[in-house]
Amino acid sequence: MSSQAQNSQQASSFTMEDFAQALEQHDYQFQKGHKVRGRVFQLDSDGAYVDIGGKSSAFIPRNEASLKTVIDLSEVLPLNEELEFLIITEQNAEGQVTLSRRQLEIRNIWEKLALMQENSQNIEVKVMNVNKGGVTVDVRGLRGFIPRSHLLERNNLNALIGKNLTVSFLEVDRSNRKLVLSQRVATSSASFSILEVGQLVEGKVTGIKPFGVFVDLDGLSALLHIKQISQKFIDNLENVFEVGRSIKAVIIDLDEGKGRVALSTKILENFPGEMLENRDEVMNSAAARAERAKNKAS
Repeated sequence: MSSQAQNSQQASSFTMEDFAQALEQHDYQFQKGHKVRGRVFQLDSDGAYVDIGGKSSAFIPRNEASLKTVIDLSEVLPLNEELEFLIITEQNAEGQVTLSRRQLEIRNIWEKLALMQENSQNIEVKVMNVNKGGVTVDVRGLRGFIPRSHLLERNNLNALIGKNLTVSFLEVDRSNRKLVLSQRVATSSASFSILEVGQLVEGKVTGIKPFGVFVDLDGLSALLHIKQISQKFIDNLENVFEVGRSIKAVIIDLDEGKGRVALSTKILENFPGEMLENRDEVMNSAAARAERAKNKAS
């Protein structure tokens, strides 16, 4: 008999029953990356054995029991309690798979963070370390990064270690384990939510440029343009303002998308040049002047 005929005969002798037996040797519902439910029925020093309904019990190593450091396995893997697990290895020759609660927690955290980013939610994180580019933070057990340019305190980063910061999400990339956050954007968003055009605000002068003055409003930078300072021409802004000094002004424009806040003190003047000649009087009665300007505009 030719070899081709023998192969044909062997192929035809492989029955449906043989195929079913071959399938039974491998539980296809227990694939790597799948979530399963099971009950822990035995604990030992290296981990625990879990009944997940397969021909063989599954095993979860101690270091995969939780995202947190485990001292007592029974606290995170109580006996006979049904829990959810993630399969992290394919079945071995005996049909046993390896499970993880730690990696399931990590997957769930990434999913929650992505949803928070989608909904523009902020989160509180703890600063763990400092590097040249910024600070690393703990985000519900994951490692995140805040670039220096997205911190409110940029000069003494070491002073931030151990502190909790409220931040927003810049990038949530689970596949590359990249989690980039911003304290500046979170502060800006929070500040924008309580600001409105026509509102009188108070802040500190942080910078003086030829075109205007930058004012810090509790972490949000606003601009008082030179044309909005007084109804009278100003030759030199440094003769009028100094960095660190407090100033009151009225919001005349808000653009949250671009993070811009435009201010005006000109609107508070009773006559052209009053901000230059009698600034203290304008500041002391700013609330009444702002109310008058609002009524006039309505």
